[in-house]
Amino acid sequence: MKKVCFILLCAFIMTFASASTAYGDMGPKPSVVIDFTGLEGRTYYVTLLSETKTTGPYSAIKESGQYDYRYKKGDKDYDIFLKFAGYNDKDGFYFLQFFQDCTLTHQFSWTYYPPNVFKILIYFPDTDSFITSGVSERYAFDSYFTARVSGSEITLEKSYDYTDEIISLIIRIVLTIGAEVGIALLFGFRERRQIHFIMLVNVITQVMLNLALNIINYLSGEMAFIAFYFLLEILVFVIEAILYNLYLKRYGGRTIPKWKPGLYAFAGNAVSYLLGIGLSYWVPGIF
Repeated sequence: MKKVCFILLCAFIMTFASASTAYGDMGPKPSVVIDFTGLEGRTYYVTLLSETKTTGPYSAIKESGQYDYRYKKGDKDYDIFLKFAGYNDKDGFYFLQFFQDCTLTHQFSWTYYPPNVFKILIYFPDTDSFITSGVSERYAFDSYFTARVSGSEITLEKSYDYTDEIISLIIRIVLTIGAEVGIALLFGFRERRQIHFIMLVNVITQVMLNLALNIINYLSGEMAFIAFYFLLEILVFVIEAILYNLYLKRYGGRTIPKWKPGLYAFAGNAVSYLLGIGLSYWVPGIF
């Protein structure tokens, strides 16, 4: 058991190190992405006004002067920046000096520490006018919205793609169960009742594992996903090892060595863990 724990610890360290190399900034990075409709053919800039004066590296302009500006004269869109900087919100929300030209994309993305509670503010340079939304807030680690603009009204709706999440969840579960059944055959567990039992156990544990990971990723993001993936996979390994030791001998006779069910549980879960990590890098959209 000590060797098993050592191997799992090594796998976790390697996974964490590879994540560091791939992503550089290890901290979680929540985001807000808003798609706009109703503004086709118009030139417009978008920001999110914040309930608080700062979030991550972004902060409101201090009253003491221009030295606090993130933009300086000569920068692209400096004049637009000054327009946002001069806007006074009736509810006291703050401009945090981040904005985007959404004329061509019709999408606004704040992908690094957006405000949690916010209002959308749109500026139209052709009419030198603003429109603003009501108060909204992030509902997930990566929050997706659709903003429908009609006249001076902005209607904001959540638009998280649950369909893709469900499809990717099903794909992960099917691939994992297929891999573990294949390993079971390599370990000599070929009796029909053994395979049926292994499949049943894996369906239950993998559904529970993947649902838990989806919820963690939805609420807390990628780094929490990686950390909990490792911990939950250990829990699944322990549960499966106990069940296999109790039942595989019953279905396969007394000739099965005592160590075999536990080793199979470790091998199957190690492969499924590495498969899951590999899929997250090779096919990012699957997580």
